[in-house]
Amino acid sequence: MNDALETVVLVDAGDREVGTAPKLEAHRRGDLHRAFSVLIGDGAGNMLLQKRHPAKYHSGGLWTNACCGHPRQGESAMSAARRRLAEEMGIDCELCPVGTLTYRADVGGGLVEHEFVHLFSGVWSGSPRPDPREIEDYGWRAREDVRREAVERPERFTAWFRRYLDDPVCCAMV
Repeated sequence: MNDALETVVLVDAGDREVGTAPKLEAHRRGDLHRAFSVLIGDGAGNMLLQKRHPAKYHSGGLWTNACCGHPRQGESAMSAARRRLAEEMGIDCELCPVGTLTYRADVGGGLVEHEFVHLFSGVWSGSPRPDPREIEDYGWRAREDVRREAVERPERFTAWFRRYLDDPVCCAMV
């Protein structure tokens, strides 16, 4: 879907819906909105990363977790996570809810991510079938190598993924 046409669900600090807004407008204003992120592991200590397509409206060309996005109005975070994981990576696997967190980050270009994030993890191994309009590259990487590189070269990773790597609960997910 075209980013300019998508809407996000605005929420309060307790994740209660307070309205909707066009996605780009919400990111320009820094409105708190509902989101999800999926971390996929292979069961052997490796995590699936994607490199966002350079043409993405923000954070293009940066490495991040397997999938992230925004639920549609009336769609559960779990359903949205499964939908986008299939659309972006061509993966269909069981997901487990891990928890939630809220973060705010300037992502450049006058845009701010201010999200109440529902985190999910899953175990899957194989070769993803990424959508080339969404993803420039992908790879399986050892969790500890990713954490070390994110500290040494943070500019290579999305703001939200660096936040997840700093969280002990998130790090234990995959």
